Amino acid sequence: MRKGRIFIFLGTICLLIALFIVWQSLNSKEQEEASVSNVTVIDEVYSLISQKSVYSVPEEKLVEGALRGMTNALEDPYSTYYTEKEAALHKQSLAGQRVGIGIEVTEKNGRFIVVSPVKSSPAEKAGIRPFDEIVQVDDQRLDGKTMGELLQLIQGEAGQEVTLILYRPSTDRHIKVTVERMEIKNDTVESEIIEIEKAKIGYVSLSLFGEKTANEWVEATKELLSQDVEGLLVDLRDNPGGYLHSVAAVLSSIEKDGEIFAYMQNGSGAMEPLYTAKIEEEQEYLEKMKSIPIVILQNEGSASASEVMVGAVKSWNRGKIIGVKSFGKGTVQETMELQNGGELKLSTNKWLTPKRDWIHGVGVGVDVEVEQHPLYLLEVIPLSGNFEEGNFSEEIAYVQKVLNGLGYSITRTDGFYDKQTADAVELYREKNNLVEGNHMNDDLFKSISEQVIAYKQEKQHDLQLQMGISVMVHVIEGEI
Repeated sequence: MRKGRIFIFLGTICLLIALFIVWQSLNSKEQEEASVSNVTVIDEVYSLISQKSVYSVPEEKLVEGALRGMTNALEDPYSTYYTEKEAALHKQSLAGQRVGIGIEVTEKNGRFIVVSPVKSSPAEKAGIRPFDEIVQVDDQRLDGKTMGELLQLIQGEAGQEVTLILYRPSTDRHIKVTVERMEIKNDTVESEIIEIEKAKIGYVSLSLFGEKTANEWVEATKELLSQDVEGLLVDLRDNPGGYLHSVAAVLSSIEKDGEIFAYMQNGSGAMEPLYTAKIEEEQEYLEKMKSIPIVILQNEGSASASEVMVGAVKSWNRGKIIGVKSFGKGTVQETMELQNGGELKLSTNKWLTPKRDWIHGVGVGVDVEVEQHPLYLLEVIPLSGNFEEGNFSEEIAYVQKVLNGLGYSITRTDGFYDKQTADAVELYREKNNLVEGNHMNDDLFKSISEQVIAYKQEKQHDLQLQMGISVMVHVIEGEI
């Protein structure tokens, strides 16, 4: 009897051991199937979430969350993970043509900052400026959104409108702008001839360094040289950058072969010089381009590849730089396709000027600093309402700034409708044949908006351009 109990006990123990072994085997198999990497702790978290979370999340979403988290951990606003759909949108940014509003945006600490509006784009015409922070698109707040999600919100069908809420640090206030999406054909180079004081100047504007910029640059400068221009005024204001090979080709057209135009420095500190190269064009054209005087205009919206160009020209003493300090983006990104159809845009190098200066977060300085007139910088915004002395509003602040810029005697620009503002409004109404009074309403707002538009369209009010022309004239005459 006693022996029988022992056998039963031993049999039970053996059965429990066998069950434990089977359970371990099954558990190990589950963990193996849940493995998504060769990093133990990542697999561990993935397995625990898959098995124990009360929220059912698809594997694809968990993996993309991990990928996004890794790029966010770099704390680099220019390194980004894109899903397959986001990658397709991103590829449009430097393509020949796309639908959008025309802005270059970067992400910094979860905030979406405008690097620059593309020249002549809907964004520029709506008054969007470098360093504006986008906080809302239509009714969608951007808290917790990704760059790809922002792109999807902004892009849409041509002709449709999108409304952005922006925070502008320079004025410490939020503004609302409505922009019509349109097909943006990236003809990145525009040119014209400016004749002044018997000098013939070729003006060339580069809105960004896209796929076809180098060819457009050669075509434009050939045409200008054929008309015997004596200098090139190159406008890189609000140029957000683009392809490094495009700026390399442009620089190769204005400097001799084999000159260092920048250095690339990888993560381990290894430095690689980048050189100008021979471009396949007529010798006569190249000789003229390498000797013609150059003046460059830049502003706080000049970034990345445009800073490479300015940094090289400045280091070579090849031309004068006019305007204000540039944006300060000193890294180069490489875009790599991933197995899931997405893309990783990663900062793989720092770039330095030929003098080995790293301009990241600092910007490239100018030879002649010129700030624009406040009225020239003022955006055109929709105005409505009916206001009189004693009221307070953003519309009143806007009108005060315009009247101040037009030379009216007015001190306050904070939006409070004081007696001085009322007197200035009354005088403005009288001068512009509006209904008498000192109140603000739709007829005043329409006239004020027309004044701002007209002011910004007059080239003499572009102080940076005028200084650039003046400096070029002195260079041509041999005084600089």
